[in-house]
Amino acid sequence: MAQHNELGKKGEQLAVGYLLEQGYIIIERNYRFDKAEVDIIAQKDDTLAIIEVKTRSTKDFGSPEDFVKPKQIQRLVKAVDEYVVVNDLDVEIRFDIIAIVKEGKHYNLEHLENAFYHF
Repeated sequence: MAQHNELGKKGEQLAVGYLLEQGYIIIERNYRFDKAEVDIIAQKDDTLAIIEVKTRSTKDFGSPEDFVKPKQIQRLVKAVDEYVVVNDLDVEIRFDIIAIVKEGKHYNLEHLENAFYHF
């Protein structure tokens, strides 16, 4: 497996662990619809958190959250809309980014709530 794929998987594992520690329930991982993949769908209270995980080995080329592009956001919104309709959910929806940067042997995690597209 390519090194960047391993880093991405590690980032998702760290994000799931963090969310569980914060009291979230993980509903789905890697949910796919059309051309979109939602990394994590989690719930806390009456809020469905749609979480995009961005993991980088360095900030040299920008922060991880800078790599979420408008087209990707459009696809995520479409996928989540489908997910909510198919599952007949009545919840608040929030789009978050968990940005992770590997610094030596450590990982720095930042949870950005309401990172884009607010319902």
